[in-house]
Amino acid sequence: MFCPKCGGADQSPETFCRRCGVFLPDLNNPRKKPTTPVQNLNVNAVLSALTVLASATLAILLYVILGFRENTHPLIYITAGFLIAITGWNIQTFWRTMLLRRQLKRPTPSDQAVDQDRSLKNESAVELPPANFEDLVPPSVVDATTRHLDPESVSTKSKQ
Repeated sequence: MFCPKCGGADQSPETFCRRCGVFLPDLNNPRKKPTTPVQNLNVNAVLSALTVLASATLAILLYVILGFRENTHPLIYITAGFLIAITGWNIQTFWRTMLLRRQLKRPTPSDQAVDQDRSLKNESAVELPPANFEDLVPPSVVDATTRHLDPESVSTKSKQ
């Protein structure tokens, strides 16, 4: 494994780099199992609903308990206004999450066509023969060095 920061070679995963000290995670072994988009939407919906409930409750409490007195500080009204704005924002977020979740659960005709195409391709797939490395020529030291040549000398040599 190579260090992504300094490029040090022969590093072991799940250790620290011997040159620069950065932690090298094992990218082939993820720690968390992947979540589906529907699971992410469910979590977002629950968090949006809880935020709506908390911010609306706090805004109502601020207005009812502290808001309608003679000596109420203006910051109470500003705070309650921000809480109402947060409530509105999270209501629309919750609504859009519900619409998106409904849309993800319902497969579209194009998705079904793509699935059919994939199944047909998998049935007719032919494996390639194994690679033949017997005639392999190692790359030369001078490969890709023609850019250093003078264009005039190359053209005169090709004419001869």
